[in-house]
Amino acid sequence: MQVIGLCRFSYLGHGGFQIEHDSVEERAGFLYDSNRMEERFRTFETLTLPSLRAQSDPDFTLLVVIGDSLPAAYLARLRALLVDVPQAVLRTCAPGKHRQVMQEAINSVRRFDKEPCLQFRMDDDDAVARVYVERLRAAAQDLRKLGRSHRHIAIDFNQGYIVGTGAGGLSAAPTQRPYTTAALAVMFKPSVKLSVMNFAHQKLPQLMPTVTFTGEDMLLRGHNDHNDSRQKSGVKPVALTPLDPAQEVLFRKVFNVDADHVRRVYSDS
Repeated sequence: MQVIGLCRFSYLGHGGFQIEHDSVEERAGFLYDSNRMEERFRTFETLTLPSLRAQSDPDFTLLVVIGDSLPAAYLARLRALLVDVPQAVLRTCAPGKHRQVMQEAINSVRRFDKEPCLQFRMDDDDAVARVYVERLRAAAQDLRKLGRSHRHIAIDFNQGYIVGTGAGGLSAAPTQRPYTTAALAVMFKPSVKLSVMNFAHQKLPQLMPTVTFTGEDMLLRGHNDHNDSRQKSGVKPVALTPLDPAQEVLFRKVFNVDADHVRRVYSDS
């Protein structure tokens, strides 16, 4: 089964953000703000990419979607980060309706063979466990019979941590919230051309059968000042605790996320 992970790296389009802007130019100013972009690169380098480089099952596609107005310096920096990720495919897309653009981008790398397609989405401050793709493919194999009767099935790995990064390293709080990206995937029948981005992740149980797996740490969900979900007023911060040495070892073992790497990147910046 083909596995596709989507990461939108500051894609400039219409929709896709909880905070709205009056014009494409205003949104571009928000997205490409130098402080925001620096934060996105730091989390992408220290959280997202290390976890994907270390997958026990390397047979997957990492689709990174950017806008065609991404400044050249940022594009060069992004290409440099992806050079040693053989699964990475970089797609440049013009501004358009967010869900439609993402569906077309995913379908451009989809094989459309006789096998189900597994798709997950992650932001550039998320990470998954080293065994995520392996566990996802195994779960999908177990769901083959159910999949014959349904166009799509959500496969939800709900356990992990909310995580923050900084010059001091990593801080975190455990979470078991259902239908949380990035370890949430959708299994599509071969004939279905919809994508994981056609559905709001919290509404998946209203739209299709879902299977939730818990008891194993499978995700890191980034928490920082530039999260789209935290731009509106009244959003309460999550209380994060700095990792102790034993927890730092755990994060390296489970996610390939290294607190020393985080400290270096934030100190250099």
